[in-house]
Amino acid sequence: MYTGQSSQTNPVLDVDPDEPEDITEAVCLESALQDGQMMEVEVGHHNVLLARCDGVYHALGNQCTHYGGPLSKGALMGNRIRCPWHGSCFNVRTGDMEEFPAMDSLPKHKVKIEDSKVFVSINKKFLKQNKRIKKMSRRTPGNSHTIMLLGGGSSSLICAETLRQEKYDGRIIMVTRDDLMPYDKTRLSKVMNAESSSIMLRKYEFYHQYDIEVWLKKEALSINTEKQTVTFNDGITQCYDQLLIATGCRAKGLDIPGADLENIMMLEIPADAQRIHYACMKRRIVLVGTSFVGMEIAAYMIDRASTITVIGSSEMPYHKTFGPEIGKFTMTLLEEKGVKFYMNDFVEEIRGEDKKVKYIVLKSGTVIPADVVIVGIGVLPNSECLQGSNVKMDVKRFVPVDKYMRTNITNVFCAGDVSTFPLKMAKDQRVNIGHWQQAQAHGRVAALNMLQKEVALNSVPVYWTVLLGMTIRYAGFGEGYTELEVKGNLKDMKFLALYIKEDRVVAAASLNFDPAVSVVAERLATGKVISKAEAKSDDLTWLHLPDPHLS
Repeated sequence: MYTGQSSQTNPVLDVDPDEPEDITEAVCLESALQDGQMMEVEVGHHNVLLARCDGVYHALGNQCTHYGGPLSKGALMGNRIRCPWHGSCFNVRTGDMEEFPAMDSLPKHKVKIEDSKVFVSINKKFLKQNKRIKKMSRRTPGNSHTIMLLGGGSSSLICAETLRQEKYDGRIIMVTRDDLMPYDKTRLSKVMNAESSSIMLRKYEFYHQYDIEVWLKKEALSINTEKQTVTFNDGITQCYDQLLIATGCRAKGLDIPGADLENIMMLEIPADAQRIHYACMKRRIVLVGTSFVGMEIAAYMIDRASTITVIGSSEMPYHKTFGPEIGKFTMTLLEEKGVKFYMNDFVEEIRGEDKKVKYIVLKSGTVIPADVVIVGIGVLPNSECLQGSNVKMDVKRFVPVDKYMRTNITNVFCAGDVSTFPLKMAKDQRVNIGHWQQAQAHGRVAALNMLQKEVALNSVPVYWTVLLGMTIRYAGFGEGYTELEVKGNLKDMKFLALYIKEDRVVAAASLNFDPAVSVVAERLATGKVISKAEAKSDDLTWLHLPDPHLS
């Protein structure tokens, strides 16, 4: 069944670059750029990225197809450009998207050199479009081969799109217990009152055009890997030839007295975000947990809630990810806006009146008045449908996969938050990383290996968090780091933090230091070690920071 709608504009399809109706302008002298350099130019009032690689000029759309970041301020290394905002990658020669979170490719424009000048021609079709999708196939009538995707998140959507891009012409069924088509979940804690239609990843027509079936409000109850069937909560049993398990995780609730009172909320779907937004207006709110989501909600509620209190079990927010220095920095930012923190403490009881929250009682004995409680203390894998099946799970009920996203069962793959996988940049350490960009990368690799492409996962984790309008960017895997090198100054709100382990950089975080994190991500992705000596040096040329004269 197909349903859902969106105000998002679908990108244009690949077009013939030789079509007429071009606008051509001279943009610079041939000598303006050296190899490995790029700059923004304008053609017909349209921003264009001009780059030079191996003596050849290339012209592309300058806006990242994810959130519109200026690629001319990103990191150009080899033939690949990384967005400075969230790390999306594009091939400079073709404009093709090569790394998420962007889903679409860039328009590629024609370039010619005449009289030592560089001329760029833009097809008029691209004047109002800054993105394009790769050519995709449809189902061939009569082809009964079926790939079923359990879960309606980014892993499943990217898996479906990749299959069609690779000319798979069988049946694709995406199944989700949500009542919405795939949406941008990263925005739920950042714009909590957003209309659902504004965060849809694709319009309804997209799924119809490429024969991607989406079954809404349907949950898998059991899987029989011998018969290759899935049974759903409405009694339907569906056969598959290949299966992707991408059911994600759900928020973990509190297991304490009073946890069943009204006005205790968790953020999982758009309806939750809107419910939290309106419930907290001019109310006393308590957030339990200092996760990325919890901290973003606390920041979002400033000037909306009457009081905001955050309860954290660690010494500082983000203690295991950003570390205590940045954790303290973020906590101070929110404290200066009136947010109250109780760290190294736990909620022991929630007391209520008339079945509604009234007080929070901490282990320390502190009693906090509250009207609304928002819980963000971790997640549990949605893997119940695998109980009784032959699919292997670990002790926490996550699904282990290999570097090809394969489970222990032939033709059964797993991706996204519900999986544990070998992270190449961490010497194949098995990890569970519940971040958007990784889930997308998983979906792509799963699709390619369903089609026997033998493509291994090689994606550096990249994520970001927004507090008070400021974005902290992160790339890599810093677990177990032993040293932290900071460039700039946290107090000045402009810094780059380099996480060092075994004499090499394993992760980076930054604020107002673009495109440093993207440079680090690309170095990690290509296996080019960033030594401890480089990290500690005052010479920052290794970061390839942009020449201000070319910005």
